[in-house]
Amino acid sequence: MRHRVDGRKFSRTTEQRWALYRNLVSDLIRYEKIVTTEAKAKEVRSLAEKMITLGKEGSLASRRRALEFITDKKLVEKLFNELAPRFKERPGGYTRIIKLRRRVGDGAPLVQLEMVE
Repeated sequence: MRHRVDGRKFSRTTEQRWALYRNLVSDLIRYEKIVTTEAKAKEVRSLAEKMITLGKEGSLASRRRALEFITDKKLVEKLFNELAPRFKERPGGYTRIIKLRRRVGDGAPLVQLEMVE
């Protein structure tokens, strides 16, 4: 039984799964919208919102915590200088999931994960 077990494994090892999460969050910050499967979007949404919250704090410690997860310095700059001020008045809910279609190959539901506003 998997009572109270959260998170999805995606048939990957822990290192592969965290690399996937980092790449998806980085692409979301870079392009401000990505198309992926519904399950991946639901997992990545909370991580992306935590990164934006770190950006809103704006301290050196929060910048270093963001750099641990997002290893590209330019993306962290964009997060702290462009995205965080945009969501300054918003208490949460920085992303939105829009259902698109089913993927042709395996029928997986595809969604668009995008920044609000």
